[in-house]
Amino acid sequence: MRRRVKQGILAATVSVALVTAGGATWALNRFVIPHVSVADVAAYEAAHGEDSTPVASASAEASLTEDSYTSGSTSVTITTRTTGTGDDTVTAYIAEVTLSDATVLRSAFANNQFGENITALVSETAEANNAVFAVNGDYYGFRDSGIVIRNGVVYRDDGAREGLVIYRDGTAAVYDETQTTAQALLDDGAWNTLSFGPAIVEDGAVVAGIDDVEIDTNFGNHSIQGEQPRTAIGIIDANHIVFVVVDGRDAGYSRGVTMTELADIMVSLGVSTAYNLDGGGSSEMWFNGEVVNRPSNGGERATSDILYIAK
Repeated sequence: MRRRVKQGILAATVSVALVTAGGATWALNRFVIPHVSVADVAAYEAAHGEDSTPVASASAEASLTEDSYTSGSTSVTITTRTTGTGDDTVTAYIAEVTLSDATVLRSAFANNQFGENITALVSETAEANNAVFAVNGDYYGFRDSGIVIRNGVVYRDDGAREGLVIYRDGTAAVYDETQTTAQALLDDGAWNTLSFGPAIVEDGAVVAGIDDVEIDTNFGNHSIQGEQPRTAIGIIDANHIVFVVVDGRDAGYSRGVTMTELADIMVSLGVSTAYNLDGGGSSEMWFNGEVVNRPSNGGERATSDILYIAK
């Protein structure tokens, strides 16, 4: 009898170990192991894009300072806003961007590849694409769903959530991915889509209930709630954009903000539409070879994609 009990315990232990091993294998495959769908994004965009060449002011003389860049009618100006004191301090980095053409705002994927779990530091991806300014994107590579259109090219067509589309005419709109297709968006002039969210400002007003929204940010982790580091994009009008990165998890320097507080910042900047991007340790603003903010991980976190402006 005692022997059978020991055998039963051993069998149960082995079963648990197998389940645990199986779960670990599944988790590694789903969240860690790279799955490359497009091995050379540059070549893919050249072959599939209607016009993947950004409209740049090549003949214009560029002006670059510690916190600004101007080339023709494209400009980037970065400012820092600090509010509160002590443990209630909030530090936000604001980049006001004016584009000569919507296609000047581009997206780049880590390692020039598209797929799941492909990552690189924001600085690495920015430098590989001759960027002068960049922010982290929506970390599309964590997910296997969502509509992904970048630089006028369709990469994924699997509507799942509330997205943001930026059109070639410089306007933008919040939309329900499940009610359209990537091709329909492309036909309407989509240049870039972002799939994270939620929308935090619409028609110039803070969207109600955004502090209770859950986003699939991580396996079993809905850390989008509460005071967190944040990255957001806001549209003031056609070809006039602001990016906001708020640092967090750093008492005395910046506690982070709630979603509603992030929306309030955006409204104060005059946006008509604003959309939340990947945050937490991913939140990063990069300019002219330097990380502008203080990422909460103590350094850059590898992400799957960036939004950037090239020199």
